[in-house]
Amino acid sequence: MVFVDINKKLINLLNQHQAYKVVIKGEKEKILRIGNVRGILFENKQQIIKEILSTNIMAVSAGQVALPDILPYIAESLNKRYTFKPDSPLDIIIAENIRNGAEYFRTELHHILGESFPVDRMAGLIETSIGKMVPLMNSEDLQEDPLQIFAEPYNTLILDKKGFRNPIPDLKWLSPKDNIKAWVDRKSFIHNLGHAAASYTGFVKFPGKTYLFEILEDQHIRNLIRSTMLESAEILIRMHPGEFNLPEMEEHIDDLIQRFRNKALKDTVFRVGCDLSRKLGPDDRMVSPIREALCLGLPYEKILFALVCGFYFRAKDENGKYHPADELLYNNFTPDIDILLSKICRFDTVNKQQIMLKAKEYCKEINNRYKPEILIY
Repeated sequence: MVFVDINKKLINLLNQHQAYKVVIKGEKEKILRIGNVRGILFENKQQIIKEILSTNIMAVSAGQVALPDILPYIAESLNKRYTFKPDSPLDIIIAENIRNGAEYFRTELHHILGESFPVDRMAGLIETSIGKMVPLMNSEDLQEDPLQIFAEPYNTLILDKKGFRNPIPDLKWLSPKDNIKAWVDRKSFIHNLGHAAASYTGFVKFPGKTYLFEILEDQHIRNLIRSTMLESAEILIRMHPGEFNLPEMEEHIDDLIQRFRNKALKDTVFRVGCDLSRKLGPDDRMVSPIREALCLGLPYEKILFALVCGFYFRAKDENGKYHPADELLYNNFTPDIDILLSKICRFDTVNKQQIMLKAKEYCKEINNRYKPEILIY
């Protein structure tokens, strides 16, 4: 298995040890040693292109901001593949938290290679719904072993059955789905939304708590998060009729909340809630279900409350620093809920009025009940 990264120290260590360990944090700790690995620095473009050309499957998991730098490498490799191996397509697992990831890749690859290039023949663009939780590694753990990774026991990878061009690998933890769009929405509308709701409402009530499990020890917060996730589940079920039902959603939500409470994982309020401009943005976990609810005529008030709590979020990392994007937001912060909902969430003028009135009520409630660090009106 070949890793590509921009971190020279990490790549050197990977090549030195040719292995790394995954520490499974559950009721009982388990250590997995992953061997037969090596690494390549991202700057070694031709070597990377050669490696991509030599395989039939790869994965991309670097964050959307890095994709414009990565896609030209993939494009050049596909171009060479078309010349030398035209009957050997490359499957690309898109392990990114983005909606319509396959369409994004397809559009960008056509932009680089030209509209006539047979992208869909030469590349399987496989969207995923990644549910496995991996916390930020703190400095002490990284000092002990820079290559180790902590993760929860959950180990199912949901992906697009129709995206593959080669046979789907026969692995018990792969869960191919016919309607991947529905499952990507499930991850965003339930898992991601629940995570954010727990972090934001929890921070408002317990601004001094570090870990997510500490917040979820509070029964009121747990009930609030569960009802918020169920509200979103009702929206999801209406969006994808026949794909999900309420009993399944309730079981999934209860399992997620239990996983969120994993003390051994030590997932932080900071990690789960930071990067507000993205997580409270128009196409992400909080605003998207509200917009769908407005179209479907369904309730959204609990989700809106969690979203409003997000504007009060001021959690810091282990070094006492804000996320860089959040620091920029805070430095230009206007405590006017109307401006915040317009500028960050991009609610349109048709829907904004009813949302605005409810959001102002929530601000008043939060200001009076919790006496937060910053007041929003």
